[in-house]
Amino acid sequence: QVQLMESGGGLVQPGGSLTLSCTASGIDLEYYSVGWSRQAPGKKREGVSCINHSEGTQYYAESVKGRFTISRDKAQNTVYLTMNSLKADDTATYNCATHCYQSVGGKLEFMQSKWGLGTQVTVSQ
Repeated sequence: QVQLMESGGGLVQPGGSLTLSCTASGIDLEYYSVGWSRQAPGKKREGVSCINHSEGTQYYAESVKGRFTISRDKAQNTVYLTMNSLKADDTATYNCATHCYQSVGGKLEFMQSKWGLGTQVTVSQ
């Protein structure tokens, strides 16, 4: 069965860095677009980043552009999200999923509508 597991979340100070991992079983991530989304309590879910399955083109939400980097490790069947210069506004539960894409209007979206537990990122002094 297909399973994606997020890990790497935790507590970090503002300005700090953290790397999240999305490791898959039952699916080879190299054949799919894979991305990250996040949701803070009381706020709508926000697409954060996506990496294309073919050429590896990367997409980022404007709120994280220049600070976050998405990457692949095919051998580990893992997609990473390296987060630098973290802000309090980055505090959220982060989830990964396949089938992310950039809409006609440029918004980062995902095919799936249900999300798992994800990994919690808390940015606090």
